Formats: sequence, structure tokens, C-alpha cells
Amino acid sequence: MMAKRINQESFDDVVKENMGEFGMEAQEAIDDAVQQFESQGVNLANIVKDASLFGENGEKVEHPVITAINQLKISVDNSDKGEIIQILKKLKSECDVDLAKRCMAGNNDAYTVLLNAAIKHKNDNELLKEILSGLISLTNGQPDVLDEAGCSFLVENLTTKADDKDLLVTNLKLIRNTCIKHESNRQLYVKKKMITELVNILIEKKKEPAVVIEACGLLRCLTYDDDVRVPFGSAHEHAKMIVTEGNCLKMLLELSQEYSDNTSVLKELFSTMSVVVVRDEFCKAVMDMGGLDFILKALQNNLGEKGIVKQALGLVKALAGNDDVKVAAVSKGGIELILAAMTKHQANAAVADLGCGTITRVVLRNPANCAKVIECQGHQVILQAMKIHVKEELVQKQACMAIRNLVARTREYCEPILELGAEALINTAKTNHKSCTDEAKAALRDLGCQVCLVWSWRVWSVCLP
Repeated sequence: MMAKRINQESFDDVVKENMGEFGMEAQEAIDDAVQQFESQGVNLANIVKDASLFGENGEKVEHPVITAINQLKISVDNSDKGEIIQILKKLKSECDVDLAKRCMAGNNDAYTVLLNAAIKHKNDNELLKEILSGLISLTNGQPDVLDEAGCSFLVENLTTKADDKDLLVTNLKLIRNTCIKHESNRQLYVKKKMITELVNILIEKKKEPAVVIEACGLLRCLTYDDDVRVPFGSAHEHAKMIVTEGNCLKMLLELSQEYSDNTSVLKELFSTMSVVVVRDEFCKAVMDMGGLDFILKALQNNLGEKGIVKQALGLVKALAGNDDVKVAAVSKGGIELILAAMTKHQANAAVADLGCGTITRVVLRNPANCAKVIECQGHQVILQAMKIHVKEELVQKQACMAIRNLVARTREYCEPILELGAEALINTAKTNHKSCTDEAKAALRDLGCQVCLVWSWRVWSVCLP
């Protein structure tokens, strides 16, 4: 259930009442108001709580963020560029402080003022960049302020401002801000053909690392399913569109090869590829174009780079949804590389999580791949990850799934896994992490250990063996 919220005016009225009727000092009045609202379950993250904004009798003093907005309204038409930039920087610095000040700015027409200024000065790239930077600060954590006019303007900039690298990067960052946790905005951008624009940018500006990084980040953002207000998003559909409308797989692979020596860009390309291979044929296509060979080689050459290791593991995991890719990955030394990465970065929970998850996917319904993991002592590496990251819920869950898949069709591996103390580790995971219960019980069941299976829709359970 979403927390209750109030507006700034309601909060300020309570503070003023505390000061006027109960003789409290400003800070005391604010603290009391905070306590009152929080006791009622109100989330005050969007509320400015600044004692300097109240006079002796509780009268309000204009907040600097509102002053900056009012100054910008006047100066955008009548002042020189230097003065406008100074006001923009003041507004940006206020918005960068916290979400509460950004909300105050948003509630006092900051978005409309900034957008109108951007449209008015769209031919002045220096000033436009400063305005868009202000919008980046404003929209951080509050993408709701975007409207269709702003969406159209930003998409248009992807074409009209493509020759100015810094301005293009700023524009991409702003669009990304307005997409995070906002499904309607993402769908609006897609309807305005932004996917095609982004693909064109990646092709035309492929020599610009900063542009490639931001464009990839924005493509990934279109595949997010992070808006709790929407029951069903379009993440899967957007991922398919990125591949089918832009021939994106081939382009991403070619860019990866061009940036094979630049790990900062390469990890972004791998991360983007991993979120768009959402269909079986997409995974197969990547392999057929030589992508699997390149990814494994990149992993081998960059085993010391955590960023590349994490993204390469995530990409192999995504591609291994295809059965042919599973077989090919193992035949090309993929298991050895996965285990080497997990061993080298055994203290890193994210690598342990992704490593276990990749093994889970690779050995699923494939006894030959299970045999290879056991041959390479992969079960030891998995259990070692469980010991090291006993408090990490995701690692424990993925490790339980990996163990379950290793023995589900090859019960001869139960004994060597149990000899290493798997049962106790899995039971610990089940006890410590409620979300691991199903995975832990499945692993215990297939290992032949004692486990009670409860059907949530029935009133009885079965204990095995």
C-alpha cells in the first residue's frame, strides 16, 4: 500500500499553528509537525522542513527555489544570457539539495518555466544546455512533471541537436530521468518513434563514447518495469521493438567489437544487449553472429574487471535461455570462465549472484552441462558463495536454484554435493531468508533431504522422506 502524502501548504499551516497558538520556536514547531504526520503514516519526503523559512510569528518567508523561479520568469524575456545562466544555476543548485526542494519547484511551475525557456532559446546551444541541465535536476525523482509538449521537444532535439555532443548527452540524460519509474512517459516516447532516433544516434555517433553510453542507458530504461502504479507495463514489447525495428542486435555487437578495449563502454553495451534478448530467436541470432564467442573472449580478457565480469555473466545468462546457446557456451569453455570469475571475485555479492544464476540457466534440463559443472568443481564454488554471502538473499536464492538444477535429472551428484555440507547451508538460507523458501525446499527435495512441503491452498503438508 502506498504511503499517505500531504502538500507543502498543509505542513506549513501546522507549523504556523504551533508557533502562533503554542508559542513554539520554528524548529520545535517543525519537529512537532513531523511527529504528528509521521504518527499518522504520512510520508514527508516531499516536504521542505526548513526553520529559516518561518518568521517570529510563523509568517512564511519566500523559499530561494521559488525566488529563482520567479526571477527566471522575468529574465527569460528581458535579461542577457549571463544573467539567465546565473539564475538557472541557482535553481539547479536548490533542486540538487533533495527531493523536497524539487517537489516545491515542481509545484510552483518550474517545469513550465524551464520548458518555455528551452523552446524560446532552442537556437542558443549554450543556453539550452543550461536549461536542460536545470530540468535534469528538477525531474530527478519526479518524472510526472513531463507533458506531451516537453516529450515532443526532447525527441525533436535528438535530431536537431545531434551535432553538439555535450548538448545531445544532456538531452539523453533528461529523457532518461523522465522515463525512470514512469511507464506512461516511456510509452509516450516510444509512440514518438524515439527507438528509431536512438538507433540512428548509435550508428551516426558511434565514435563518441559518452553518447553511446547515454543512448544505451536510455534504451535499457525503455525496458524497465519499475512503475508500481501500473499493473502491466510494456517492457517486453519495448525490448522486442528495439530489436526488430532497429536491427539492434547486430549494431550492438559491432559496437562491442569496436569498444573491446574500452571497458566503460563495453559493459554498457553488454548490459543493453542482455535486456533486449527477450525471445528465443534473439538469443540464437546473437550466437549465430559470433556474439557468444566475443562475449566469452571479453570475459576471459577482463576477468579482473568487475564491471565487465558482471555484465558478461548477465548477458550469458540471458542468452542461455536458448538451448543451443547452452550447449555452445559449455563447449567453448563457458563453465570454466564462469567459475573463474566467481572465484576471483568471490567477495563480491553481485558476481556471486550472477554466477550462480548463469549456472542455473546453463544446466537447466541439460545433464551433460551438469556433468561439466561437477567436473570443474562448480558445486564447491556455489557452496562457497553461500558460505561467504550468507546474509545476501539473492545469492542464497540463486545458489539454491543452481544446486536444484544440478541434481534434478542427475541424482548421482547428490552425494558429492551433500558431502560438502549443502543441506545445512540450504536450511540456513531457508531460515534466514523467507523469499528463499521455495527454492531451498526444491533443492532439499531433489537432494533427497528431509523437507516439509506445504501447499498454500490446502490445510495439510507432506514431509519427505
